[in-house]
Amino acid sequence: MSVTETSGTSTHLPQSRLARSAVVIAAAVVTALVVDLVLWAVGLVAGGSFEHTDAGEVMSAAPGGVVLMSVVPLAVGLAVAALLTLWWNGFARIAQVVGALLPLATIQGTISADFDTPSTVALALMHVVIAVVVVVALEMLRARD
Repeated sequence: MSVTETSGTSTHLPQSRLARSAVVIAAAVVTALVVDLVLWAVGLVAGGSFEHTDAGEVMSAAPGGVVLMSVVPLAVGLAVAALLTLWWNGFARIAQVVGALLPLATIQGTISADFDTPSTVALALMHVVIAVVVVVALEMLRARD
């Protein structure tokens, strides 16, 4: 090979699908958390209390509940989907459907709770954010190296 020719290999080390999956999952979780916390802040500014009554006791859904319910289900769900996608790439499509429908279906629980209107709207939008992030992250995982 002459000096003017270039090699077809990259100077970067190849990244394994598992490592790439970990990066996608981390980015998805952080993105969802940041957007959900912004929605929480907007809800607070709009007069939301993020409190509801459960078995006669007033419970707060934020900020700890926002963090917990944004991070844990998303991280666990994406990790399981990523592992199964390593085995069968087609699983990502199934996971996209399930991963989008579950957070959208659970909006009903938010609506049926006795949250004030700003809290209900902000919390429902957080569910939508999770659904969108799941679909986008799984599409990124589905892409072959």
